[in-house]
Amino acid sequence: MLLQEINIRDPFILPDNETYYLFGTRAKTCWGKADGFDGYKSKDLVNWDGPYEVFNRPEGFWADKNYWAPEVHKYNGSFYMFATFNSESLDKKGTMILKADTPLGPYRLHSDGKITPDEWNCLDGTFYVSGSGKPYMVFSHEWVDIGDGEICYVELSIDLKTAVSAPKTLFSASEAKPWVSSITHRSRNEPVYVTDGPFMYRTNNGELIMLWATFSDGNYAEGIARSDNGEIDGNWSIDKVPLFDKDGGHGMLFRTFEGNLNLVLHQPNETPLEHPVLIPIDEKRLKA
Repeated sequence: MLLQEINIRDPFILPDNETYYLFGTRAKTCWGKADGFDGYKSKDLVNWDGPYEVFNRPEGFWADKNYWAPEVHKYNGSFYMFATFNSESLDKKGTMILKADTPLGPYRLHSDGKITPDEWNCLDGTFYVSGSGKPYMVFSHEWVDIGDGEICYVELSIDLKTAVSAPKTLFSASEAKPWVSSITHRSRNEPVYVTDGPFMYRTNNGELIMLWATFSDGNYAEGIARSDNGEIDGNWSIDKVPLFDKDGGHGMLFRTFEGNLNLVLHQPNETPLEHPVLIPIDEKRLKA
């Protein structure tokens, strides 16, 4: 199948061993009851095989809705999936970490519950390893709690089972003014600002940047934030214009086996029409 035939949100592509693996949120179950994640594979980024179910809800697992944004990262010889979950009874979404021996799983529960705080609504955890080898998870603290969504991080234990630091905030969505726009939602009687889908990337010149998604002029959009010291604990500033503002977002960057850089995101931001879109990108576009 082709990318436009794959109905997922929040696409993530892992190149490994001459094969590309694609993961994402099942669009059909995105906003309600859910029970798993799928993966796809390709040799050329054009023709894709799948879906292969890579995770299915274990009996007794607390989460039964909002299975979102699975990312797969290779770390210390294993494959770790960072994914967001929620439940009808708790209604407090958060990110957990799953583990498998191969890219297509099957993935099994790994972290000691949610990595994000139990009392927060959090989503879209992503993985980052510092220059000194410390593992971190970067995530969104949702506007549902605080109105002005935040991007936060925690340090992880070496085995990725638990957080070993309190959450620290890097920036809030409203700091992207003037291009960021608020949305209205029935759950809050005020304008709110969205932070979605952080993804960490180190450029060829050593700069640490973060892709993240929000809204601009009513369209889903992809922005860039930058660390002033090249590490996660630096001061972060947001570019004055978005990277992409054509109703697509929750993107990530990856290099092909030939070394070419690509941005992948979902577009349009409308269920059930969303699908992955690949955009070749020159690293010059990622400079301030």
